[in-house]
Amino acid sequence: MSKTRVYLVDDHEIVRLGLMTLINDQPDLEVVGESGSAAEALAGIIRARPDVVLMDIRLRGEGGIELTQNVLARCPQTKVIILTSFANDDLVLRAITAGAVGYVLKQVGNDELLRAVRSAAAGAASLDPATTARLLNYVRIAEHKVDQNAFRQLSEREMDVLLELARGRTNAEIGRVLNLSEKTARNYVSNILEKLGLNNRIELAAYAVEHHIFDQVRCE
Repeated sequence: MSKTRVYLVDDHEIVRLGLMTLINDQPDLEVVGESGSAAEALAGIIRARPDVVLMDIRLRGEGGIELTQNVLARCPQTKVIILTSFANDDLVLRAITAGAVGYVLKQVGNDELLRAVRSAAAGAASLDPATTARLLNYVRIAEHKVDQNAFRQLSEREMDVLLELARGRTNAEIGRVLNLSEKTARNYVSNILEKLGLNNRIELAAYAVEHHIFDQVRCE
């Protein structure tokens, strides 16, 4: 039976030694490398091509988040698990959004840590419900900021026009709803297309819906 190959990254040698002893005692796991810094780790991981990396999020020099991104860019099949002493550290969420499949507190029991390694190797995430909820909220906030920025170039009146266009109204209908002439409504649409770098009304309507325009303005 082939063993799951594990690479350790932690700047405390005693932590690495304890993890190595625990993992190498398992019949289905083996440590194939270790590093005490991010600079050493990336080269070592590229050479070893492990299945799973156990990585301290707080490293000297380049941190665990940047290292996670670099590891996955070079070794996309490798699974990264974050090691941390802080259960509520927002750095954990940033690391997960960077591609880590989970995190393990350094104070957890051996069985839980080994379960996380095996789950990662099998392609499963290791997240507790509280962290999952925080991660989803983090993503929702980020998406909301993206949606807000999607319309930042538009004036309030242009947003009114775009909203009506997204509802499927023609230029003439937009003009009636907003008390504009059809020509003025058409000019607004042309200006919006130019500002957003889009080619036609279909693309414009799709863009508006994709970025949740109905959540950005008050619908009448």
